Amino acid sequence: MGRIRGWPATITEPDLLEAPVVLRPVRVSDARTWREIRVRNASWLRPWEPSNPETPLHRSSIGPYVGMVRTMRHEARQGQALPWVVTYGGQFAGQLTVGSIVWGSSRSGQIGYWIDEAYAGRGITPTALAMAVDHCFRVVGIHRLEASIRPENTASRRVVEKLGFREEGTRVRQLHINGAWRDHICYAITAEEVPTGMLPRWRSSLSHSSRSGA
Repeated sequence: MGRIRGWPATITEPDLLEAPVVLRPVRVSDARTWREIRVRNASWLRPWEPSNPETPLHRSSIGPYVGMVRTMRHEARQGQALPWVVTYGGQFAGQLTVGSIVWGSSRSGQIGYWIDEAYAGRGITPTALAMAVDHCFRVVGIHRLEASIRPENTASRRVVEKLGFREEGTRVRQLHINGAWRDHICYAITAEEVPTGMLPRWRSSLSHSSRSGA
């Protein structure tokens, strides 16, 4: 598989003039900002992330980030990943990656994301995820997306549940997280389930909640 259609891509939350959510490709120049955020958020992120000596949360070196960016760029060139930085109001707020992309008769991918604790609770993550899903389904040509989330990670589970991802069951000891093999709940969605786009549906739900006072 060659370069992915629709990549590299910068996606801006439409119709917003103030503090929009933006997805843009990862950059080596983000290294110092990434390091500061990851070190500051170590206790916030460590319980949910794969145990990987290449990107330890407690180290101050920018080397892990540079290595990660190089790997992600290579995977993107091979049509295997869509690695984005999430910004909010122009500030680095987190990352969102669609990885493990399989083409052929599958056309599927795995979603992973994290958010700086300082930006949590503002609706940034579900908005960014909705934007990424729409780009994957409507531009890239992916058909199915999955997100594997630890049962205890209620905040991350709420993100996908708000957006209408289906819970498909538990994958026993699926990933090595924080020093041990952990169960994960598989959530998934296909292109047929969001024919008019996930972002419009997400915005509509927010509007309805606001009008109802929920």
